[in-house]
Parts: sequence; structure tokens; C-alpha cells
Amino acid sequence: MPFATAATGPPARPPPGAPALAPALDDTELAVAADALALGQWARVRTLLAGTGTDWDRRGHRLTVLAACPGSVAWAGDWQLAEPDSGDAATLLALATVRRALRGRTTTGDAAAACATAARMLPDDPTPWLGALLLARRAGTPDERAYAFHQIRARHPDHHHAHHLMTAALAEDRPEGTCGPHHPAHGFAARAAERAPADSPLALLPVVAHAERYRVRARAGLEPPDPADSGHWATRHAHAVQRAAFDWWLEWEGEGHPRSKVDVNFLAHATFHQGRLAEAATLFQRIGPHATRAPWSYAGRDAEGAFRAAREAALGGDHDRDDDRRDPG
Repeated sequence: MPFATAATGPPARPPPGAPALAPALDDTELAVAADALALGQWARVRTLLAGTGTDWDRRGHRLTVLAACPGSVAWAGDWQLAEPDSGDAATLLALATVRRALRGRTTTGDAAAACATAARMLPDDPTPWLGALLLARRAGTPDERAYAFHQIRARHPDHHHAHHLMTAALAEDRPEGTCGPHHPAHGFAARAAERAPADSPLALLPVVAHAERYRVRARAGLEPPDPADSGHWATRHAHAVQRAAFDWWLEWEGEGHPRSKVDVNFLAHATFHQGRLAEAATLFQRIGPHATRAPWSYAGRDAEGAFRAAREAALGGDHDRDDDRRDPG
């Protein structure tokens, strides 16, 4: 076998893996527990949640994913029958009931009551209120949404998922309005990023707000369905938001955050659509196979196909001389 020489060039990058679009992301313990719950083995979920403790972002992520498992309402009900004093069982049942309500399989009143029951059993836990916010986001009033968010922040001020939900909801205000810093979604995201601790992934929330505004405007016919045909990421505001977020991410040491892959997907999406392919390549390498549906599915696109095409374009060439790093003149 001939040996490689310098003339052959650098070794090829290892294949990054097929995008998984798995809700558990890189939480392997959660993935195992979700598979077990789908088979009715709720004891494994009990063990998982007991080990999660008061890591509220991780607990919210895990319970949201578990609530989406097939049969989750029935299995959570069985758990409650066996352990009627279990707040974990009540919270899983609450989030699973919210999911059923949003799919038209039970009433929103039943879902709200389940969240209230869980909140009474676990008064310090923001997760039952996360269920209430998920419900209000789709089926409630702005006041109900704001109240649920307030209750979450009273228990965990920097709740990651809750801030994403509020950003998405605020982005739907005035689709025809500005996409600059004066829109409510951008203002909310900027304030959250400013008041969060220095190591909080909420620093990336302004990037999320910009993507959510694209989703809303594309749905209203105000932006083309293909982000590549849109100037949405070419404005000064978009470049400033992306630049600040990418620079922060380079220094971030919080890759253990349970929803870090969500943030990096949003950042990769923005970075790619600004033509910053060298930076996007770095982000795609960090993502690995852990693609998320949002924002790749926005404007009705196939999430896996959009992610794969962007990743292949970013990883497929030498971008060391990329000139697109300049802000628009």
C-alpha cells in the first residue's frame, strides 16, 4: 500500500453523519428513556428525572421530549396510579396532555388543569409552567402567554426553551413590520441577551429572533420561500447580530447545555445564508448529525434536505479566502 505524501493534500474530512432530526439531540440517556417509555417502561423515566434534579433547562428538555413519545399520556397515567404523589409523573402527564390538546385530541381546559395540578405538586419547578406556555403559545391569549412566562422566570430567570417560545410568539406580531431592532421580537431577544449571565446561551437569542421573523414573513408571502433568494440576512442588523453571536459562541464553554444544538443550528443557518461559509463549516462540524427542524424547515422546506444541502455547501470547499465576512456597505 503506498504511503500518502504531502503532494496528496490534506486528508479528507470524516463524513459528519446523516442528519438525525432526533428531538433528544445529543442526550443519549434521554433517547434510551424515550424508547423505554414508548414501550410502557416508565420506571426508566423515573430514574432519569430523579437524576436530572434541578437542572431546569435539562429537565424541561427531557420532559418535553418524553411527552411526545407514543402513548405518553397512557404511560404517565399508569405511573400516576402506581405513585399518586409523584410530581414527576404529574408533570409528564401535564406536558403530554398539552401535546394532545394542541393536536385536537383533548380539550385545552384538560391540558390547563393538568399543568395546574403539576404546578401545585412541584411549586418550585418551572416545567409545569413550561407546559402552560406551550399551550398558551398556540391556543391561549397574549395575557395567558405572558403570565406563564412570568411564572417560569420567577423560578428560572434564564429558562432557555421559554425564551425561544416567547421570541417565536412575538415574531408573529405585525408580519409586515420592520425586521430591525425596533420589532418586539428583536427587542425582547436583545434585552434577554443583555441581562443573562455571561455564559448563558441566551446570548444567541437575537439570531433566533431574526430567523423567526423570516418564518413569519415568508408565511405571509413577504419573503421568498427559499432563504437563498431573500435579502433577510443581508442587512446591517442581521450582520451585527450574527457577528456578535458567532464571536460569543467561539468563547462559549457551555456545550454541555441540553439545548446547545438548537442554538448552533440557528447560528449555522444564519451564518450560511450570509455566505460566511468558513464559519458555517465550523458550526456544522460542531453540530454533527444533530440537526433540528427549526429553522431549517421554515417556509415549508424539508428540514433534512435543507440542512444537508447547506452543510455540503459549507464543508465542500476551501473557504479560507472567504470575502463575505465584511458587513454590508
